[in-house]
Amino acid sequence: MAASTFWLLNALNKSYSTQTTYPVKFVYDENELVPVKPLPEEVTINVTGKGWKLLRKSLRVEVQPAEIFIRNLPRNNYLLGPALRPALVNALDGMELNFVVTDTLYFNFNQKVSRTVAVKLDPSQKVTGDRFAVVGPVIMQPDSVTFTGPSSMVESLPNPLLVRLPEGQQLTEATKLKVPINYDNKALVKADASSAEVTLNVRGLVQEERQIVPEIVNAPAGKEITLRPPYVLVRYQLLEDSAVYINRDNFKAILNYKRYSRRDSTLIPELVQKPTGVRNVTLWPERVKAVVE
Repeated sequence: MAASTFWLLNALNKSYSTQTTYPVKFVYDENELVPVKPLPEEVTINVTGKGWKLLRKSLRVEVQPAEIFIRNLPRNNYLLGPALRPALVNALDGMELNFVVTDTLYFNFNQKVSRTVAVKLDPSQKVTGDRFAVVGPVIMQPDSVTFTGPSSMVESLPNPLLVRLPEGQQLTEATKLKVPINYDNKALVKADASSAEVTLNVRGLVQEERQIVPEIVNAPAGKEITLRPPYVLVRYQLLEDSAVYINRDNFKAILNYKRYSRRDSTLIPELVQKPTGVRNVTLWPERVKAVVE
């Protein structure tokens, strides 16, 4: 045992050359810059040093990382191996740097920016039952959110940022809900609000229908056109409390002969006028038979 100990101590006092990894640390102003990808944490180098030093390095005991200073937004997103030499020489305690094995160290920094965008409810989402509608403005609280993070990610956020109610909502009355503010790259982009409160005024609708005789436009001169059926059915909805104010004679539909289909001798009815306050208007049938004589 004594001989082994003596041999080990003697060996650790000798110098050796070896290839090893060494930790690096990027030093930058976190208020101005932000890395878009995880930064490299070590490089491979070839060094010469006493066995004691190499053992301590391999065990990561009191090892000072080589500091790489990023003072401004870099023009390039890499550093060549030789450019790392000064930082490594300053950090290697009692070891001699022979050469840097790592060819290139890659990184990607963005300027740290803040941007405020409006928050709105996605208009494409259906949130009420079939006989109900959202009336008046949708109130969002807050109505805007400030995002902070890498410029490339923050500037790519849409404005306005659309939020959605939980799927399957069939609102039938005035409602106040909290909805999450969802966006990409949450690990790097921070928002000053994680949710918004949405207030919606929901009111009931009544459904009606009526027959109107469509007007034929751009018909050929001297031709008589017979429609089958001679009318179209208009189906529509309106707010319950506005039914008495609607002028139901204000519907007007046309059949444009320029869109005449010779394949099946039909015309497509088009609604060109409707009373104020009606919604969800549909025409039936979708095509009207037109017999030209």
